[in-house]
Amino acid sequence: MNIFNQLFGGSQPVDLKPIIEEGAFLVDVRTPAEFSQGNVKGSVNIPLDSLPSQLQKFKDKKNIVVFCRSGNRSGQAKIILEQNGFSNVTNGGTWEEVGQYVK
Repeated sequence: MNIFNQLFGGSQPVDLKPIIEEGAFLVDVRTPAEFSQGNVKGSVNIPLDSLPSQLQKFKDKKNIVVFCRSGNRSGQAKIILEQNGFSNVTNGGTWEEVGQYVK
């Protein structure tokens, strides 16, 4: 996780590797323009502002990893998903952090 989460009381760092290796649903919450400039192989782009209308895409997923450019929007995405009943959500931080575990 990024240093700001560690310094300012964010959640404890999570080991993304086993979650991703188990086939987590990888969701990039950046804008389509940002996504087109570089993304994680196998990830889907569901921008943060459209997340509430796309909740059906998250149903029946064992694990969900959300991520973005800095970890801020993915933190917001995690909250939105948890408020809508999803308890298996991990804030993966940046797309580069998540990408290092994708083969």
